[in-house]
Amino acid sequence: MSDQSFEAPVEGRPSSVEERAGKKGMPSAARKYHAYPSVDLPDRHWPSRQITKAPIWCSVDLRDGNQALVDPMGHDRKARMMRLLLDMGFKEIEIGFPAASQTDFDFTRWCIEEGDVPRDVSLQVLVQCRPELINRTFESLAGAHRPIVHFYNSTSELQRRVVFGKDVAGIKQIAVDAAKMITDMAAAAAGGKEGYRFQYSPESFTGTELEVALEICNAVIEEVQPTPDDKLILNLPATVEMATPNVHADQIEWMSRQLDKRDSVILSVHPHNDRGSAIAATELGLMAGADRVEGTLFGNGERTGNVDLVTLALNLFTQGVDPELDCSRIEHMKEVYEYANQMGIHERHPYVGELVYTAFSGSHQDAINKGMKAIREANKPEWEVPYLPIDPRDVGRSYEAIIRINSQSGKGGIAYVLQADYGLNLPRNLQIEFREIVQAMTDEGGKELPSKAIHATFMRIYVDQPDARLKFVDHHSFADPEVRGRRIVEATVVDNGVETTIEGRGTGPLDAFVNALSKHVGVEMAVADYSEHSLQRGSNAAAISYVEMEHPGGKLFGAGVNTNISAASMEAVVAAANRVLEAG
Repeated sequence: MSDQSFEAPVEGRPSSVEERAGKKGMPSAARKYHAYPSVDLPDRHWPSRQITKAPIWCSVDLRDGNQALVDPMGHDRKARMMRLLLDMGFKEIEIGFPAASQTDFDFTRWCIEEGDVPRDVSLQVLVQCRPELINRTFESLAGAHRPIVHFYNSTSELQRRVVFGKDVAGIKQIAVDAAKMITDMAAAAAGGKEGYRFQYSPESFTGTELEVALEICNAVIEEVQPTPDDKLILNLPATVEMATPNVHADQIEWMSRQLDKRDSVILSVHPHNDRGSAIAATELGLMAGADRVEGTLFGNGERTGNVDLVTLALNLFTQGVDPELDCSRIEHMKEVYEYANQMGIHERHPYVGELVYTAFSGSHQDAINKGMKAIREANKPEWEVPYLPIDPRDVGRSYEAIIRINSQSGKGGIAYVLQADYGLNLPRNLQIEFREIVQAMTDEGGKELPSKAIHATFMRIYVDQPDARLKFVDHHSFADPEVRGRRIVEATVVDNGVETTIEGRGTGPLDAFVNALSKHVGVEMAVADYSEHSLQRGSNAAAISYVEMEHPGGKLFGAGVNTNISAASMEAVVAAANRVLEAG
C-alpha cells in the first residue's frame, strides 16, 4: 500500500495545509487528518467490468439497523420487518445478537419456532469472538435450519493499539480460537457441522492494513476448512467509510486475488455511509469481485447509515439486471420501514422519496410530457422518458405526481397535468396562453398549485365563464340558396341575459356562426385554429373543442364541452368571443 496523495492547487487559495495553518477554521483543523493510503494494484480489473447479476443479499435491518435506533424495535416491530424481508425475497437475514440481550435471544427463538421462515432462508446471528457469548449463541439456535453463525473481532491498527493493546498475532489468535470453538460446537450439535454455516468479519476492515487483514482471514479459512460445496462467508466491513469508492474496490479486488481457497469463500461487503458514497463503493466492490452484500432497507444504520439495499437493487434494475428482490410495492416497504424504525424517509431519497418522480421545472416537465406521449404512441416495452430513469409503476407508484405545478413550471407541465388528470389535450398555442395565466397565479400565491385548481381555472376562463356577456343556446344551418357551396347559420344566443337570434354566412357552419357573431357584437373575428377530441369513450361521450379566435387586437382561445361536437364548437366560438370582448 502507498501513502502518496495529491492535491491540485486552486487559484487564490493556499496550496498546502502548512500555508493555511495560520488561517482560522477548517484549513487549520485539517492538519488533524491524513490522506487514506492508496492500494498498489496497477493491473486492477474492476474499472472495465459490469455487474451482470444480482449479488447474494443479506439484510441486517434487525441487527445492525436496530442497534442504531433511538428506540430499538420491540417484538411487534421486529416481526413486521421480518415479514417484509421474507416477502421481498431475502434468503439471508441477520436477525440479531442473541448473546447481547434477552430481547434478541427471544426473537431468535420466535423466528425458529413461530416465524414461519422458509427452509431456503438462512437466519444469521452475530457474536463476538468470546467463549461465553458463543455458548449463549448456540443455545439460541437450537432447532434452526442451516443458520449462519457470524463471528467477528476488530482488527484495525487503531483498535489493536488503543482498545485491545494487542499485536497482530494476538488479534489473529482471538479469531482462530473463536473459529475453532464455533466449528467444534457445530460439529457436536444436532445435525453436526453440516447443519450450520459460518461467517467471519474482520471488523473495521477499512482501518486494517491489507496484509494484516489477509493474514487473519487466511488463518480463519485454515481453521474452518470450507469447501466449494460448503463455503465460508468472509465479510469485509467498511465499519467506517474512510476512502473514496475506487480505493474500496481496490481493497476488495486485492483481497479477492490473495485469499486462500477462493473457490470455497463467499466474499461479502458491508459498507457504511460515513462519506456518503456507500452505494458507489458497493457497486465498485461488486465489480471488484464481491459476491455478497450486507445492508439495510433505505440505508438505516449507525452514524450516516448502512448501504441502502433498495437503491442498490433498483440501480441494477435500471441496467436490465434482475435484482432478485421484489421492490414492486415500494410504498408498502416505506410504510413498514417507518413503522419498524420509527424514522421517516426523505422526500428526495432515491426511488422511494415522495418527490423523486416529480418535476417542477418547466423544461423538465416539457421533456417528460413529450416522452410520455412518445411512449404511448410507440407502444414498445422499452422505457425512455427524459428525467425518469425508472417507470414509477414498476415500484407500485402512479403517474399522478410526475409533474406538479409551481412558479418554476412551464406549459408542458401544465398540459401534462390537464391531460393526465382530466383528459384535456391542449393545442400548443393554448398551452402558451394558459401558462401565462397559471404563472401569474403561482407568482402571486408563491406556492404549488394543485391540479384541481389548475383545471378549475381553465374551465372558468375558457369554458364555463360564469360572468360572460354571451351564452350559446342552439343553432341550425342550411345551404345558402344564393351562393353554391356556402352555408347559412341561424343561432340563438343570450346577450346580457336577453335571448336573441343571429344569422351569418360562411364556407361552413363554424365560419358562418363566427360571421353572425362578428356582426352582432361589432368586432371582426375569424377562426385562426380549431381542434377537438373526445373526453371519454362511448357513444354518449362528451367532446371538447378548442378555438383560437383572431381579432383586431390579436388572438385568444375559447373552449366548449358538449356531447354534440357541433354544439361544442359553437360554444368554443362564443367563449373565445367573450374573451375578445372582455379584452376590449
